[in-house]
Amino acid sequence: MSVESVVLTGDRTTGPLHLGHYVGSLRNRVGLQETHRQFLLLADAQALTDNADDPAKVTRNVIEVTLDYLAVGIDPGKTTICVQSCLPALCELTMLFLNFVTVARLERNPTVKEEIRIRGFERDVPAGFLCYPAAQAADITAFKAGLVPVGDDQLPMIEQTNEIVRRINRQAGGAVLVEARALTSNVGRLPGVDGKGKMSKSQGNAITLSASADDIRAAVRSMYTDPNHLRVADPGQVEGNVVFTYLDAFDDDKAALAELKAQYRHGGLGDTAIKRRLEEKLQALLAPIRERRRQLADDQAHVREVLRKGTETADALTRTTLAEVKTALGLFSFSRS
Repeated sequence: MSVESVVLTGDRTTGPLHLGHYVGSLRNRVGLQETHRQFLLLADAQALTDNADDPAKVTRNVIEVTLDYLAVGIDPGKTTICVQSCLPALCELTMLFLNFVTVARLERNPTVKEEIRIRGFERDVPAGFLCYPAAQAADITAFKAGLVPVGDDQLPMIEQTNEIVRRINRQAGGAVLVEARALTSNVGRLPGVDGKGKMSKSQGNAITLSASADDIRAAVRSMYTDPNHLRVADPGQVEGNVVFTYLDAFDDDKAALAELKAQYRHGGLGDTAIKRRLEEKLQALLAPIRERRRQLADDQAHVREVLRKGTETADALTRTTLAEVKTALGLFSFSRS
């Protein structure tokens, strides 16, 4: 099996997933499971780095995110779904990796710097949050993943993972760990329905995969368009128009969409018409996902069994990687009968 045949990706369990996750990664993961050995990590331990005051939320959303995975078409027969906090080898690898990276390098990571700014931590940043890049490096390398689907904002994390891999390999005198390649989406980041930054659970500007028909309708109607497009006859701006950004992501009829854009730019097409088209697309997409999710939620025992089996598989693999790293570094060990 080649290095890039193994894929690792996942999500922090801080809330149900939304359309931003769908276009950014989930849709791609459904395809990848047909061609790769794919692992999906429910990153509940990393979710605690800025949610330690509410661990119940993090734990509850392990099930919620799993329901989203299964509802969009992730097949546990093809993709291994596992729980991060139930994989002790990841914690031990993280601790080892922290000896191969400096605090200054962690603080320079652009992704970490931006997340610290957004959360207003300043110098009160939790140590676990600052060490997030080392923990992510442990996740990726423990599964020997050569391919990691990420958004553009996560590219510095992959870079830092590979820096740690190279330092470990130099110290070990051989290629005990593999470097990873980032796989970015061909769809740009989906903005929030309010047009303010990216779609985010914490900002309340997201359409979740479990949104009701009424929720979808209300969200689309509230979407930011062109504030200067006051009358139907007025020329409108497509760039920066949230409705058209969503249509680009969800409307497969690109020829018809191009005609709509031309008409909107010229004048003669109202915001109500383009919002109606977008709502139709989103209702058609989310209705079957919502129904599958409802059915799955009625069988919690099945969902938990999926997690148990996946985590057992992942535990064996990550323990093997940990043992290889410790042996390569010459760490003390006891022989076990």
